[in-house]
Amino acid sequence: MESNDIKSMSIDELWNLKQEIVAALSQRLAAEKARLDERLRKLAVAGNVFEMDRVRRPYPKVLPKYQNPESPGETWSGRGKQPHWLRAQLRSGKKIHDFLIDQSSARRRRRTA
Repeated sequence: MESNDIKSMSIDELWNLKQEIVAALSQRLAAEKARLDERLRKLAVAGNVFEMDRVRRPYPKVLPKYQNPESPGETWSGRGKQPHWLRAQLRSGKKIHDFLIDQSSARRRRRTA
């Protein structure tokens, strides 16, 4: 269709053309979506690629390695971000070895846990 044809159309004819285009686009989009959904379903069945109900593996409990001498209830296992109390002590010049929990007490905790 040329631009001259569109320019010569009445408002009613243009409106009808718009409705036809919207209907055709809706049908094609629905067909494409159905095709892609079917393809995704085949991939999921073939390789279990898209497991939605995946269960996390259980991680063992990690015992604390470091303890705040000023507040013995504050401990850190050595994993993840360093706690604020440890960062402050390290900035003041102390070494991380100064905060290690005694190995014999760690064995006791391991037996009771």
